[in-house]
Amino acid sequence: MSRKSWFLFFVVGLLWGIPYLLIRVAVNEHIHPSIVVISRVVVGAALLIPFSFRRGTLGAALAQWKTILPYAIGEMIVPWFFITTAEQKLSSGLAGLLVATVPIWSTILASINGDKTVWHHKRLLGMLVGFIGIVLVVGVESIKGHANLFSIFLILIASISYAWSVTRVNRKIPHIDSIAINGIAMAMTSLFCLPIALMHLPKVAPTLKADLSLVGLGLFPTAFAFALFFILMKDIGPARASLVTYLNTAIAVVLGVLFLSEKLTTGIIVGLPLVLIGSYFASRKPALTQ
Repeated sequence: MSRKSWFLFFVVGLLWGIPYLLIRVAVNEHIHPSIVVISRVVVGAALLIPFSFRRGTLGAALAQWKTILPYAIGEMIVPWFFITTAEQKLSSGLAGLLVATVPIWSTILASINGDKTVWHHKRLLGMLVGFIGIVLVVGVESIKGHANLFSIFLILIASISYAWSVTRVNRKIPHIDSIAINGIAMAMTSLFCLPIALMHLPKVAPTLKADLSLVGLGLFPTAFAFALFFILMKDIGPARASLVTYLNTAIAVVLGVLFLSEKLTTGIIVGLPLVLIGSYFASRKPALTQ
């Protein structure tokens, strides 16, 4: 990778490691998940839509709204509601760890879509190791009483939703500008969240810390990170770009320990390396032989 690509890789990894911390800060203030999600997407849409309009790519993306709508549901509405709801009872580090399973689900979906390289022994071994890691995390955390099983289930569903939506949109409209796609998807998510958010407005004004966390969610891991990730993906391809998942997972765990005093539990210590190693090998296509 070029220096530019390495720089983008580490910046995106950092930005996507932050949201679990910021979400936890917000839900600790008893802010409803709909408020958290709409705060993210309103800020993100306000930045990405004008930017794509100036680039002249917004019109072509709007013409593909029927394809972008399922993407908005699978990439934003479902996972962001589920993750935010889950973090009411889960640590931010554990949430980030479970989302690291996205490459495993992406590999399974690739197989369903006809990618025969999934059956390569290294990729199969990666999926097996990753699933062992998930089982250990879920088992240890639930037995020790550190985690709520339903919340873990929500994040695993969110991870599958992430994998499905990105795979689908890349297959359906690879020629459409990704910044415009995400700006429109965020606008759609805003419209969906608005009536729910209006029913759950906080009765007490949020603290400055909570307000800053909501603004930060919209700016950094939403608007900026999405724009930079798709630039990175065009530079190095989706397979290598997906490896940023491993970096942002480690960052999520570290930030939770440093800023929220979350415990580095046995489940995380044992399961994190297995999930990361498994996801790495599951997502790596074997080299073609001549």
